[in-house]
Amino acid sequence: MSETTHDGAVALSAPPSPDDGLPAADLARKYGLAVSGARPSLPEYARQLWDRRHFIIAFSRAKMTAQYSQAKLGQVWQVATPLLNASVYFLIFGLLMQQSKGMGIRTYVPFLITGVFVFTFTQSSAMAGVRSIAGNLGLVRALHFPRAALPISFALQQLQQLLLSMGVLFVFLIGFGHMPALSWVLVVPVLTLQFLFNTGLAMALARAGSKTPDLAQLLPFITRTWMYASGVMYSLTDALKNNHAPAWVVDVLSANPAAVYIDLMRWSLIDDHSRIHLPPHVWALAVGWAVLVGLGGFVYFWKAEEQYGRG
Repeated sequence: MSETTHDGAVALSAPPSPDDGLPAADLARKYGLAVSGARPSLPEYARQLWDRRHFIIAFSRAKMTAQYSQAKLGQVWQVATPLLNASVYFLIFGLLMQQSKGMGIRTYVPFLITGVFVFTFTQSSAMAGVRSIAGNLGLVRALHFPRAALPISFALQQLQQLLLSMGVLFVFLIGFGHMPALSWVLVVPVLTLQFLFNTGLAMALARAGSKTPDLAQLLPFITRTWMYASGVMYSLTDALKNNHAPAWVVDVLSANPAAVYIDLMRWSLIDDHSRIHLPPHVWALAVGWAVLVGLGGFVYFWKAEEQYGRG
């Protein structure tokens, strides 16, 4: 087919393309194109995270180093902060409110410090997770990587801080007459399960926080309430029974995940087991919470993978 131009020259028109009339989706499929930033399948997403494990570890270490870089005492604050909190709680609950009366100082001080350290691990993971996407939008928008790497790295950072604090906790235990025992080995599975729970919680809050930044302002009030409902400063079971709480309230609060991991850690480390009330099926609860929140948080975060950093 040809046509004549105004100066008499003949121009040939291009033949019709075989792609003319194809819908955009069919055209992309024909040439193997994919949507930029599309969410991968769940197994592929997990594989991508594993491939970036070195980045996750390095990022968590860098964040931990930078956290107190402006303070003169530096990394000492990683241990000093929960110890100072424990000191305040000991003054108020141990001395003024006489929560240590039934245990004695020998048991109550390790009981309190263990509770503070273990709960701080979960509390800090939640607080870091809720800001992990909203607080790193520059990184999210500049680089392509599985976004779950951010809340996971923040949870890993909190684990590293807890491990430093555990050295101080062991000193307190021995100082108050609680010698190393075979039960101390249980610290490893307890921390593993709690880390899985914390990571899932951080991922769920990361997705929620990316859409609702105000959640970061509300979360401290939620975690503070959670702390009082988990028996960090006192024996939760004794306090509820002394106030004639219904049996179902005792069971529900004793089965909350923070209380479960705190009780297991106390039972593993403190030899005065008569003061530590483990809920029935405590290990099943610990595993169940880790699987439910860990896996559920991962899937919940993955479902919004293509939305992070947009808008």
